[in-house]
Formats: sequence, structure tokens, C-alpha cells
Amino acid sequence: MGHVRAALYLDFDNVFGGLYRLDPEAAVQFASDPGAWLRRMSVTATTEAPRRWLVLRCYLNPAGWVYHTDMAGEQTRLFFSKFRPWFVRAGFDVIDCPRYSGTKNAADIRIVVDAVDALSADTRYDEFVIASGDSDMTPLLQRLRRSDRRTMIVSPADAAEAFTSIADHVLDSQQLLELVQGEPVELDEDAEFGVEAGLAEAYETFRAFLTSEYAEAPEPLNMASLAARLRAQLGQSISDSNWFGFGSFARAVASLKLPELRMSQLFLWDDTRHTAPEPGATTAQSLALPEPVERLAGQLDLPRLPPSWWPAIYRTLGEYAGSHKFNLTQCTSWSRDRLRDQGTPASRGAVAFVVRGAAFGGCPLFRQPPPTADEIGAAFVDNVLSRAEAMDMTFTDEEIDAVRAWLLSPP
Repeated sequence: MGHVRAALYLDFDNVFGGLYRLDPEAAVQFASDPGAWLRRMSVTATTEAPRRWLVLRCYLNPAGWVYHTDMAGEQTRLFFSKFRPWFVRAGFDVIDCPRYSGTKNAADIRIVVDAVDALSADTRYDEFVIASGDSDMTPLLQRLRRSDRRTMIVSPADAAEAFTSIADHVLDSQQLLELVQGEPVELDEDAEFGVEAGLAEAYETFRAFLTSEYAEAPEPLNMASLAARLRAQLGQSISDSNWFGFGSFARAVASLKLPELRMSQLFLWDDTRHTAPEPGATTAQSLALPEPVERLAGQLDLPRLPPSWWPAIYRTLGEYAGSHKFNLTQCTSWSRDRLRDQGTPASRGAVAFVVRGAAFGGCPLFRQPPPTADEIGAAFVDNVLSRAEAMDMTFTDEEIDAVRAWLLSPP
């Protein structure tokens, strides 16, 4: 099969609005150059071959707007209609969806109708990509699954589990911004993807390099160092192919099936020749959580972290906000590395979870003046509890106190 026949339906207001609350500059980049991230998405999380976009539709409210700070520091209205020409230029069919009420437009209904119509078209679409976090479209995902079509959700917000669990794959805010900014996308470790034919030569170079380094290593190898050396050797092919379609360096290494290979978050080693490094973050995986926190982990995907790690994350994010011009992908990478240096090996995904929760809790890290660690933590916990309430999860006052004590534990 030469390509995957794909259809993409983008709820612009939903996706742009969600990104804008996290990282305004990246959101504008997403809307100003859709062709760039669209090309990268064609080879991200693919199972057989690159996607061929047979349907590209963008549902946009032309009268929609957000407040945006201009070059002079003044707040002006940035209207969504400004981005229409860029989506047309990228090959999208832009469909105007004005608001029918004070808070709702018809984008979700139009997407459902158009996607269901596509199921009965003469062309068989192998995959449907729904760019929206609106859980009202859960029945659409169920309908597509019954028709044996692969689905992917692209959502910058914390979409409901009932919605995301139906999809074959989900691109969250972190991964979407990595696409927009041209960085390798760190995908979930559970999915399985193959190497497309056009990358065979680069993949063999990768194989030869890793095999040699692994065979000659006298001690465990630092994965970050290996990845940096490979990027220098193979250049743009790493970013363009997103680690040969595997989505992360670790999964690309695992595909080599090196003998007696063991990996942690930081190192890889030969279990018969090397002394295993300290397990680091593995203690968080077996951590016993208080019952209400366990429920949040199960229903909201709250990271399973020790209580002492949460304040460390808030402090590190506060340090970043106070010393950097905010960029979400840089923020999560920088914070992860700094936390590890301090002995708190939280994953980049866990850091992104906190950044996203704080932003949707009313405390975005790009705010001026920069938020403090206490403000970040309070906004994050309020967002977690608000999401739980929206999902009809009920807690007693004592259980809420237990959640706050776990997530706001003093250092």
C-alpha cells in the first residue's frame, strides 16, 4: 500500500482556542502556517505508510476572536478570519460556522454530518482525523469504529476519557505543538508503528550506529547523549520522520531488538555486561496512592507521582516562567531536565500535564508578571478538581482535603 487515504476535520475555534490558552505565539504559528504541520502530521503515528489527505476541512467562525498583544504592547482583537487565506492556501476547504448562540457554533454538527457522509462515499477512507476536544462527538467516534476505520483525535485540551478512549491514537497539546514547531513528536509507548520504505537507508545508518555503540559500551549509555549524536549525524531526517515513524528515540531503539537490552528513562544497557543504573522514576509507577487520588489517576490520567514531586514541579515551572520567554515545548523539556538534575525524574508528559492544568485553571505560564510556584500549584489543583466535578466524580470534604494534601504537599 503506497499511502493511507485520510480525511481531516478541524474545529478551528476549539483547537486554536485551546492552544491559545497554553501558548499564544505557538497558536498563531499553528494558524498562520497550517501547511507545515500538515506535512509533518502525514508521517506522524502512521501504521503502514504516509497519509494522503483526500479531505481537508476547516470549520471556522469568521467573527470569532481573541485578545492579542501587538508589537506595541497594546491588546487588540485577533479575528479568526485573518487565518482563512492560510488554510485555503494549504488545501483546506474552509467552512464558515458562525455562532448559533452566545457560546456555540455549528462546527461539531457539521463535522459529524460530513464524516458520516464520507463513510458512504465511493472512496474508502482508511483513517479519520478529528481535530477537536469536544466530547459531543463521542458518538461519531463510535460510528467510525463500527465501520472499522482508524481514528485519531487532535486535541489541545483535556478531552473526556469517553471520547479519547475510542480513538486509535490521540495527539495532545504537547504533541501538537511539537508538530507545529517542527520538533520530533514524543508518542505513547504502547502504539506500534513501522518504518516506511523511503527511510530504509537512514534507518540502517541508525541501526549500524546503535549496534556498534551498544556492543562496545563499557557501561550504560546515556540516551539523551546518543539521541543528540544521531541528530547531528542524520540531520533533518530525524525530525521529518519523527524517529523513522516510531515516535520517540526509545521506541526506535527498541525496534532494533538488541540482545539483552534494558532501558530506563535515562539509560540503556546490556543486562549481561553492565551494572544497571538506579531505577529512578520506577518508584513512581508502583506508588500506592490515597483512594481519591487513585480515582483521579484512573479517570483523569493524573500522573502517579509521589507527593514530594508535585511542589518540585511547581517550583521548577515557576523558575522557568520567571527566567524565559514562554514556549511550551521548551518549557517542558527544560523543566524535565532540571528536575532530573535535582533528583526528581518526572517525565516530560507529567510536566506538560501540570502546565496544561495550570493554564486551564487560570494561571498560564506566559502571564505577566510571571506566576509563582504557589499560584501554579493552586491553579493546577483547582483545575483537577473542576474536571473531576465535570465528570460527575463526587468527593467528600475529607477526600478533597486528601487530594489537596497530596498535590500541594510542602517540600
